[in-house]
Amino acid sequence: MSTSSTKADSRAPSANHTIIRVGLIGVGNWALNGPVRVLSLMPQYEMAAVYSQRRDAAQSAADTFGIRHVVGSIDELVRHPDVDIVLVLTTGPQHEEAVRAAIAAGKTVYCEWPLTPDSKTSAELVDLAAKAGVQTILGTQRRFAPGLRYLKDLLGDGYVGRVRSVRMHVTVSGFGKNRSKALRWSAFPENFMGVTSIFGAHLMDPLFSIVGRPTEISAVSVNQWPEITIVETGEEISTKVPDQLLLQGILASGAVFAVHIEGGKHHGTGVQIDITGDDGDLQITNTSAFGDVGEEYNLFGARVADTRMAPLAVPASYNWLPPSDLPSGVLELADLFEVHARDLASGSRTVPSFEDALFMQRLLEQAAVSSASGHRIKL
Repeated sequence: MSTSSTKADSRAPSANHTIIRVGLIGVGNWALNGPVRVLSLMPQYEMAAVYSQRRDAAQSAADTFGIRHVVGSIDELVRHPDVDIVLVLTTGPQHEEAVRAAIAAGKTVYCEWPLTPDSKTSAELVDLAAKAGVQTILGTQRRFAPGLRYLKDLLGDGYVGRVRSVRMHVTVSGFGKNRSKALRWSAFPENFMGVTSIFGAHLMDPLFSIVGRPTEISAVSVNQWPEITIVETGEEISTKVPDQLLLQGILASGAVFAVHIEGGKHHGTGVQIDITGDDGDLQITNTSAFGDVGEEYNLFGARVADTRMAPLAVPASYNWLPPSDLPSGVLELADLFEVHARDLASGSRTVPSFEDALFMQRLLEQAAVSSASGHRIKL
């Protein structure tokens, strides 16, 4: 994963895009409120075909968003002549079947995180895609938030000089003792979809794309809610899925880093990243770990001679999209699709790939090993 400056990505979007025809697998809540919604606003893309195990749901999405083809199987969708890229939008345990089919059909394939629930299977998919020459895209879109792109450019321009330390704290109110029915899946470790794996991956991905990857780690991973209650039904479930992760270590640059992910926090939730360098400091915050309407990242900085941190406005050139009522966490997905369109036009590869998914999954697995053993681990 490159850690070089992304200034070239700060240009306004080109108007000369070839239409990219999309096939959708899955039309659940996130699919309809995330990918489908942003793609319907992007002239570079056309949603050409859709498949769901529930044909009525697929037909409803087609009617609402003008999708031309409702197909009867995954195989029919991935082999459809009007599909250039396959979007796998089902739940994590369902990803493997659709991804394998898309690779076998030779189609570019986008998959939501996690790629699969275990790194062995994810590694097989990475290998299959490489052998088939298929481009892969991972739906960890947060690295393309305007504020995070600007933060990366400031570091690339030497705003803080040599980076000495990096700290990130991510907190969410969900994933505590009382959970909505929509979070029931988070209680089962075989799904690999707890707060530390979901929010951890979605926010460590941009962090490490900005400051570089770790070379050594140690971790503490704990479950402080061994019994959870589903609010709507009163169902009680025993769970061993961690709700807190403390991860620290050394980056490839030699800087130290610390990451704290925690669920079930009632107040003061969100994201804070602090970067300390020889010549200055940077901080970026958001009051939401997801990003609702108007919840943008706020950036602050100070050089050595400054007496206090001051706000740093994100230049308008970093805002690629027209104003809308979409949540900022959804708009970041539109930024990812914009980058993919640019990649196709230029021949570059900028979007996260399945290799990035495998790195993150192995990192989280090694964090669990470190926590259980008490040992520091070299990556």
